Amino acid sequence: MATPNYGYEKRQRELAKKKKKEEKLKSKTERKHGDGDEPETPEGTDQSPAAGASDPA
Repeated sequence: MATPNYGYEKRQRELAKKKKKEEKLKSKTERKHGDGDEPETPEGTDQSPAAGASDPA
């Protein structure tokens, strides 16, 4: 009969904890940035006028 690999099981638990913690942190930052940062830096609108203005053709 094979012996249990406790080191592997522990590593899997640690990885699961780490993944859960990262996901929680990511969701927190998304909620925080979604409230105030979106109106300040709209995506796409900052780059389009600058590209058109720099072409003197």
